[in-house]
Amino acid sequence: MKQKFDVITSTCVPLPLENVDTDQIIPARFLKATDKAGFGDNLFRDWRYNADGSPKKDFVLNDPKYCGCILVAGKNFGSGSSREHAAWAIAGYGFRVVISSFFADIHKNNELNNFVLPVVVTEQFLQELFKSIAADPKTEVEVDLPHQTVTNKATGRSEKFGINAYKKHCLMNGLDDIDYLIQNKDMIEAWERRNK
Repeated sequence: MKQKFDVITSTCVPLPLENVDTDQIIPARFLKATDKAGFGDNLFRDWRYNADGSPKKDFVLNDPKYCGCILVAGKNFGSGSSREHAAWAIAGYGFRVVISSFFADIHKNNELNNFVLPVVVTEQFLQELFKSIAADPKTEVEVDLPHQTVTNKATGRSEKFGINAYKKHCLMNGLDDIDYLIQNKDMIEAWERRNK
């Protein structure tokens, strides 16, 4: 799942629902696993599949006209419990970016820690994205991490988004927190020697 970020241009999967909580992203019955493998198969499990395991035709992930590595979600995405498994499921499915007008803080950080970029946009821009995607599922969105911009290619409109400088550095260099510490081992050891 460690992948360097730069500029991502992709079609999108729209999920215009507000208050999508982590239990809807990955139901609690799947939390026993401690390995990230296979979680993408159960992303939005109860919305995506019937009780017999057959796909629900009216759910967006089962609609072949919508694809891509960007999920566009309604306001207040990732609320509820702090389960990191929700971010595992999003990354495991293949999403690299989630765009919303608001994220629950813990879920936002869990996404960043799992190499999924949460992009916060204004509600107006979010609604414009939903309209563009509904009008043409082949609408592309460009997410430029170095310049911290997101662009609706259908309208040409862009917005800036914020990100913690440390997390930006890690994403752009494909580093998790441990990788970052290892990369800076010499400086850490030098500091320890100076400050004994």
